[in-house]
Amino acid sequence: QVQLVESGGGLVQAGGSLRLSCAASTLSSFSVGWFLQAPGQEREFVAVISRRGGDTDYSTSVWGRFTISRDNAKNTLYLQMNSLKPEDTAVYYCNADATICPYGSSWFPGDYWGQGTQVTVSS
Repeated sequence: QVQLVESGGGLVQAGGSLRLSCAASTLSSFSVGWFLQAPGQEREFVAVISRRGGDTDYSTSVWGRFTISRDNAKNTLYLQMNSLKPEDTAVYYCNADATICPYGSSWFPGDYWGQGTQVTVSS
């Protein structure tokens, strides 16, 4: 099993920034990404990065505001979140081994999840 632990969430005002981290027991063998889940909603794709970090993809709602990156030497995944909006409020989950959806700009999650970290954006 791949162990994933998120950190960096918190409360921030609209327009502010947060940087989420995901520490993993191993990371270099997987494409990894972030998904979010708002109360009462299904878990949704946010961003993904390829195994070597050369390719990234984002949901339309966060494009231009969020940046995903990874440091394989540290077994750590990051999500830099800028220009945050109240609509970004959700629990954010780290995920390993996501696969692309052939029908649109989205991804299916892999089998490995972290516990999630809460992001709350106030107006």
